[in-house]
Amino acid sequence: MTTSPYGSGPAADTAPSGADPADQLARLGRSWLWLLGAAIATLVPGIVALVWPDATLHVLGVVVGLYLLVVGGFRFVMVFGRRTAGERIPGLLVAVVFILGGVLCLRHPLQTIGVLSLAVGAVWLVSGVVTLYGAIAAEDLPHRGLVIGVAVLGIAAGIVVLALPAESARVLTRLLGLWLVLLGLAETALALAWRSTLRKAGIPGRDGPGGPVTPV
Repeated sequence: MTTSPYGSGPAADTAPSGADPADQLARLGRSWLWLLGAAIATLVPGIVALVWPDATLHVLGVVVGLYLLVVGGFRFVMVFGRRTAGERIPGLLVAVVFILGGVLCLRHPLQTIGVLSLAVGAVWLVSGVVTLYGAIAAEDLPHRGLVIGVAVLGIAAGIVVLALPAESARVLTRLLGLWLVLLGLAETALALAWRSTLRKAGIPGRDGPGGPVTPV
């Protein structure tokens, strides 16, 4: 589960084409394509896990670790789409949690079923809670119900993985694969919903100064 700019709905982009690098990075972070990229990065390893349930624990650790690192990178870029430093802190926290979880999963001595379950479950739980808070606190948020749905799904995934630890790599692979696919599909729907909102506002490819609330 993909992180959240906490602004209002899309608005016309009036920034000049020769804006400074910080402004360009902020506009890049507000693009709906980053949210779609995070969704794809979640969906692909989920499909791999479901079609390859007999993967070894080492392979599963690498797949999950890379997933967390890649999504953490997307989340980090999206942080710059927020308007103020205060709005960036929750998204930055989630990006760091994703990256630390990825590093933990890739550490060979720590690759056990318990560690993988703990790392992924904690990341999903924290991400879901922060996203839910952002969705409730944000004013004039388009697709609020969809954002809340993604947040609740992430929280549920985290609780299930933490509360029902798998006893074998095969069971853990199926469990993580199922949740990854569900989260990836939900985040894809959210990304496409934001794309539709931006097009209706006449801003193809990115949002306005406020930025969307996206799954952290």
